[in-house]
Amino acid sequence: MEIREFRNEPLTDFAHPESRATMQAAIEGVASRLGQRRTMQIDGREVSRETTFVSQNPSHASQVVAVFPKGTTEDVARAVGAAASAFETWRYVSAEERSAYLFRAAEVMRQRRHELSAWMSYEVGKTWPEADADTAEAIDFLEFYGRENLRYAGEHPCTPVPGERATLVYRPLGVCAVIPPWNFPLAILVGMASAAIVTGNTVVLKPSSDAPTIGDEFVRIMREVGLPGGVLNFLTGSGSEIGDALVTHPLVRLVAFTGSKQVGLRINELAAHVGPGQRWIKRVIAEMGGKDAIIVDRDADLDAAAQGVTSSAFGYQGQKCSACSRVIVDGAVYDSFVEKLLGRVGGLRLGLATDPASDLGPVVSGRAQKTILESIARGRNEGRLLAGGEAVGDGSGYFIAPTVIADVAPSAHVAQEEIFGPVLAVLRARDFEDALTIANDTEYGLTGSVYTRDRAKIARASRDFFVGNLYFNRKCTGALVGGHPFGGFNMSGTNSKAGGRDYLLLFLQAQSIAEKLA
Repeated sequence: MEIREFRNEPLTDFAHPESRATMQAAIEGVASRLGQRRTMQIDGREVSRETTFVSQNPSHASQVVAVFPKGTTEDVARAVGAAASAFETWRYVSAEERSAYLFRAAEVMRQRRHELSAWMSYEVGKTWPEADADTAEAIDFLEFYGRENLRYAGEHPCTPVPGERATLVYRPLGVCAVIPPWNFPLAILVGMASAAIVTGNTVVLKPSSDAPTIGDEFVRIMREVGLPGGVLNFLTGSGSEIGDALVTHPLVRLVAFTGSKQVGLRINELAAHVGPGQRWIKRVIAEMGGKDAIIVDRDADLDAAAQGVTSSAFGYQGQKCSACSRVIVDGAVYDSFVEKLLGRVGGLRLGLATDPASDLGPVVSGRAQKTILESIARGRNEGRLLAGGEAVGDGSGYFIAPTVIADVAPSAHVAQEEIFGPVLAVLRARDFEDALTIANDTEYGLTGSVYTRDRAKIARASRDFFVGNLYFNRKCTGALVGGHPFGGFNMSGTNSKAGGRDYLLLFLQAQSIAEKLA
């Protein structure tokens, strides 16, 4: 088959009546399927349990999106066993055939694009544009990793050794535990799972309990395109009940995780322990969040900066590890920038995620709402509340007004702790040097951005702004597969660079083969 050069999937323009009507039809179609009982998938077979849990719509907490079985440690053992057995044949399937599964899945996703986005609007409160971007990124991962797999399967240069024939090949690792987050429930889940599958590994996928339905939709697509049973196994349930068993199972070779720092560090610690029967050192890929900053220099275009900060801070209610939660502003333009920022924030429309008029939807759960409001209450004592600061609505959904707290000290709670909600801290810097110092004064190092017209300052930030993904004169969210390989420094994780040319290497091991010539 002819494989064209990779290009990112275009985003949907919902200003077009046809696109708007198609998405609205998908919203209505998914509404008719809410509340269904779903199953786990082990070795290609559906598995149910008497004990269940529900996935809820955060816009209407009483509305059940789907009902899922609570997996057990016995289910973990069966799923890992099935994946280990499937690995013995899947590892020998040609790279071309494995990549073809991803390409076919990408095509199915294109056909069901708005349906998948609609599920995200219901299950995790993504507005139409945010859900559409999530689906587009998932398609990108399938297309990009399918191509990258073919590159890794090709020839790799070795320095010639006289009298020998030397080659280098890449081998799959084995069973991969994939543990994705709820905030990019399709894109990140698909990215991690497809990277493992296409490189010849097998997968036990355990989605977030806040977003299992989207994971189930992906598993159904992979089954539809003919992926053999056992290559992708799907477990649902509490991380505390089955997560540890999955991470510590001796047949699990790699753990790919995206989520909080606390959980990521625990997974890293558990995976480091060598259990009975384990014959390898487990690999851990961990992306664990950030406390991301945008610097606004005195030479910046303040209107562009205000727009970029607003989009970065409040897109998807600030529930992105790449979200701008700190804006550090040169004192010379501080007051002017804050005025422009508040004008932008004041124009944001908060409403149901399924409503096309909404700029912001709900936060993902009642638990998240409570934690975010507690951080805001603390932040009121650490700075000057300029916008938001409270829950909104009649309590049927988990809505929080976009919140801006100004005059915050670099050491304050709201300037150091990842809040993961629609909360922006505004910090004043003496000058550009001071702004860089403040930006780097955090244990995280995921994304950052600088708004300035000064080329010397761009060069300085390129050298000294210590983050995995750095942007200039644009927002700090919205990394594109292939264009912006994604992963951070320090407590932001292992800098795995998802969507980059190094990523598949994390799922492979190199074997050097040398033959003495006659």
